[in-house]
Amino acid sequence: MTESIQAFMEWIEGYPEKHRALSLQTPLVGYFCTYTPVELIHASGFIPVRILGESGPIQKAYTLAPSFICPYMRRALEKALEGRYDYLSGMVQGYTCDVACGLTNIWEENIRLGFYHTLPLPYNRNPEARAFFRSIFSELIQKLEAHGGRFSLEALSQSLKIYERVRGLLADLYERRYQGRLMLSAKDLFSIVLAGFVAPPETYLQLLEALVKEVQGQEVIKAARGFPILISGSLLDDPKTLEALEDLGMDVVADDLCTGLRSFYPPAGEGPGEKNDPLDRLTDRYLHRFPCPARQRARDRFPLLMDLVRHSGAGGVIFLLQKFCTPHLADYPILSEAFNKEGLPHILLEIEDSGLTEAQRTRLEAFLEIHGRG
Repeated sequence: MTESIQAFMEWIEGYPEKHRALSLQTPLVGYFCTYTPVELIHASGFIPVRILGESGPIQKAYTLAPSFICPYMRRALEKALEGRYDYLSGMVQGYTCDVACGLTNIWEENIRLGFYHTLPLPYNRNPEARAFFRSIFSELIQKLEAHGGRFSLEALSQSLKIYERVRGLLADLYERRYQGRLMLSAKDLFSIVLAGFVAPPETYLQLLEALVKEVQGQEVIKAARGFPILISGSLLDDPKTLEALEDLGMDVVADDLCTGLRSFYPPAGEGPGEKNDPLDRLTDRYLHRFPCPARQRARDRFPLLMDLVRHSGAGGVIFLLQKFCTPHLADYPILSEAFNKEGLPHILLEIEDSGLTEAQRTRLEAFLEIHGRG
């Protein structure tokens, strides 16, 4: 199992060099948000790769962006200004939170890439929203073709098949975790998901299939390893944060993270017509994907979170948010009150780019002492 995990870690730790080498053969397109239809980018002949922030100093970014935006977007801009994304051919961004979209404009003004494109996403799931999705997908296809892409419905069907297989395998790993049948730490499982944002999907699928085959040969019931918790929050791109939670005595049994469940669930969509049009399936998947607070009201997200709690056996919730993350912070009072009514303990932590602070570790120890050792 260790060697299988190492293959994913090599992508996380070495992706800049790998991307630079890949870009000599196939153009790469960056994106921030998982509402970006990566299948269309892939079907047009590009490799979609997610922009990661990671930890590190911030200097140049402060000359262009205020300090009260999330650390992830600040670090991503800093890296771009240092020339660390100059191998990208373009940037595509699904319109979710205002900061991501505002920063995309700053990138466009200051980072020279081949093209930029932002998709305005609908909030509803009615027929008009479906038609709107089709129209913005068509605009994106035209933009990609104007910059060297070659799109076809057949290519999209192939891309959907790859991404649906990838997402299905990740969903299987999560289901095994819910049932206590997965002998992977939270850090390892998170690293596996994270590698999928930076590795080409074909390569990633091969790694996942090998891992799942290995996991299927280890059908054991995991012994309880701590207080079972659900993590709900925004983007997290440092696996060590999850390792720190487990070291404190937490057992991460489920997540509602932008770099976790929300990025791959559900694995596929269904077309409403008899022809099973791949664009309809793509539209359906993005209309019905597990929602982000930037796209759905808190009162509608809460039942989904409670389903995760019940299904995974979580005994508490940690809201792990990027500092200044407005969509999540706006939802927090409503979700907090709702969890209180259910008698479910929870705690809110706002993280900077360096992971958990000593003060936050102390708060978590107190949380565990009160709620987790009864």
